Amino acid sequence: MENIPAGEEKGQGQKKGLSGLKLLSLVILIAICTSILTVWITTFYLFPRPFKPVELNNSESRTLAEKLERLDPSRRSENVTASKGSEGLQPEKYSEEPARRHVTFTERELNALLAKNTDLAEKLAIDLSDNLASAKLILPLDPDLPFLGGKTLKLNAGLELRYENAKPVVMLRGISLWGVPLPNSWIGGLKNVDLVKEFSAENGFWKAFADGIEYIRVEDGRLTVQLKE
Repeated sequence: MENIPAGEEKGQGQKKGLSGLKLLSLVILIAICTSILTVWITTFYLFPRPFKPVELNNSESRTLAEKLERLDPSRRSENVTASKGSEGLQPEKYSEEPARRHVTFTERELNALLAKNTDLAEKLAIDLSDNLASAKLILPLDPDLPFLGGKTLKLNAGLELRYENAKPVVMLRGISLWGVPLPNSWIGGLKNVDLVKEFSAENGFWKAFADGIEYIRVEDGRLTVQLKE
């Protein structure tokens, strides 16, 4: 039997001890990283934070108010009435000014309108980019629902909007649930389908919508719509 020198035997023992320590440290590190990732995923996807409502500055608020008054002059009458402290609407002659058919809103204005006029300010956020309108929606689920009761549903959707060949194009790019894109079959096979072209042959919503649009364009941070007479 070969004799192993005491110094060499001691060195091998130290190496084994160091290897075991490294392995233990690695296991602890992996456990910590896994725990952090699990907490992050649970918080981000199952319990997402409410969106922060958009607040316009004074200049943006005045611009938005002017746009709304141009679209609906009765707002101006209501504002004047409110400032005078009286009640009731003011009589007004009907007119169809061409400027009222031209509608332009910025992304911030649309989100501010949600914050001011609906209860969706902390649940829905709209993003406008070239030919694409995107939406994020967080929706608390009923606590009595099985499995997901009390959780928060997080949806993302993209809708392509443009004007081509004298007709608006409305096309669903897709829907994601908790960041996972849903299969096309789960959303009725409507992904990448031009809804106007597909359904405007019928005398329904999409035909009426297409017939009333003169022009529509979505660009980075802005929506422009021109209505027909």
